[in-house]
Amino acid sequence: MLLPPPLPTAFTPLLSLAGGLMIGAAAGLLWLGIGRIAGISGIVGGVVERVERDWRLAFISGVLLAGILARGLGLAPAIHLQGSLPLLVGAGLLVGVGTALGGGCTSGHGICGLSRLSPRSMVATACFMIIAFAVVFLTRSIGSF
Repeated sequence: MLLPPPLPTAFTPLLSLAGGLMIGAAAGLLWLGIGRIAGISGIVGGVVERVERDWRLAFISGVLLAGILARGLGLAPAIHLQGSLPLLVGAGLLVGVGTALGGGCTSGHGICGLSRLSPRSMVATACFMIIAFAVVFLTRSIGSF
């Protein structure tokens, strides 16, 4: 079964810049405020393991509320999921396994690690990007699974 054609991508440089600045500010404030890295998988993992739950729950709540607020103000794009529920759940589980194996997620390595010039994060981010390029190429060339 082939995938439908990709949805058109809106070019929104100002909104993208604003979003990037907010992500950077949140990561910087978390680092300067309590010395923690804003890697979502580590933050969520700490909540599950019941480690320092207060700041972790506050951070996650802020991420969720920002998305809800942006959607309410009409600033967030509509979401169109292309895949079955089992495929999406399986993909989510694989992401969780990958973050555990890679010692962090794209936000931890790609935003916080790169800004600290961490060699480990440079390698991890390069791996994320190479695999992402390959998956997009394969799904657009071969079709969905």
